[in-house]
Amino acid sequence: MKIHVWVPDYASAIGGIQTFSRFLVRGLRDVFPDAHISVFSKNDTSYPDARSDPADKFVPSGWWHRYLRTASFAETLFRAAVSERPDFIITSHVNFAPVAHWLQKSVRVPYAAVGHGVEVWEVRSQPVSMALRAANVLLAVSGFTRRRMAAALGIEEERISILPNTFDPEQFYPQPKPHYLLKRYGLKPSQPVILTIARLASAERYKGYDQILRALPILRSQYPNVRYVLGGRGPDKPRVERLIRESGVSDNVILAGYVTDYELRSHYNLCDVFVMPSKGEGFGIVFLEALACAKPVLAGNKDGSVDAVLNGELGALVDPDSVSEIATELQNIINRSQQSGGSEANKQRRARVIEAYGYDRFRAKLEAVLAPLVRTVEARS
Repeated sequence: MKIHVWVPDYASAIGGIQTFSRFLVRGLRDVFPDAHISVFSKNDTSYPDARSDPADKFVPSGWWHRYLRTASFAETLFRAAVSERPDFIITSHVNFAPVAHWLQKSVRVPYAAVGHGVEVWEVRSQPVSMALRAANVLLAVSGFTRRRMAAALGIEEERISILPNTFDPEQFYPQPKPHYLLKRYGLKPSQPVILTIARLASAERYKGYDQILRALPILRSQYPNVRYVLGGRGPDKPRVERLIRESGVSDNVILAGYVTDYELRSHYNLCDVFVMPSKGEGFGIVFLEALACAKPVLAGNKDGSVDAVLNGELGALVDPDSVSEIATELQNIINRSQQSGGSEANKQRRARVIEAYGYDRFRAKLEAVLAPLVRTVEARS
């Protein structure tokens, strides 16, 4: 069996779609151990480590100039599929679906397409809409995204299967607050720490870091030494710095900058609560990672975050537009943490998130949702 996987990024970027794509390829290797898996990346300029990557072949297109990259990538996908005739294609971003649609019509290669978030909540491109409706299998990472995607495409929800994000519990696990981060940020172990990891960009403001900054004066009235660690970089930083000054919380905010993969677990373990009261998130893999580190989480109740925290079972849900509600819930979480340490509840959170979203569950779900593609392949043989 030959499988082509199309991704926007794979080896040289981090983010929800990139993380999903890497787990997707790993899952395909486990479900189809004898398959030849080729990964085509639009934006990568480097190669993954061939000794550990589950793909047999990796084709990056990131070295093309950005004005030429889209056309070149589409040509690469089309030529490779025509010459190699894969048994099926999976595109981890819907913008590539029109190429898969051409191949489906011209050389009868079936395909699956994955919807993650805002890119499928309002599909404005007619070629993308047509390609998604024609897909052999449609996938969404959350029930919220499935509902929005179905409405945008004018199709029944049942046509879209849910394949949630996953995480590696061997990479994210509980540890004491890291001494080197306490020293770096000038913190004491007993200080309450709130954490958000997000790119600082206008397109990412829906993640709610502004609302946390506005809630800090309320929270500070009970916990004067509270610290909000905001990890991330981007063009929105100057505006965020102005908001911090205007809110009078300069002493309570730490702009941590870009948090590397190898420091991500340490930052989760540094905090007392992970917060992202978003209203435009397709799922929110960061919630899973924080929960795996046995940290309480606070999420918004208007997007795919609801799925990530199992409708409130794994974390607090708040109105992302209500600063007072965010502040009150943060106070409640910190109070419980300060009074009891929350060790037993934290252990239960970790066990439950592994049960619900661990890799073994992802792999089993992947096999189930791809069954229609496999049947199509077998019918052609």
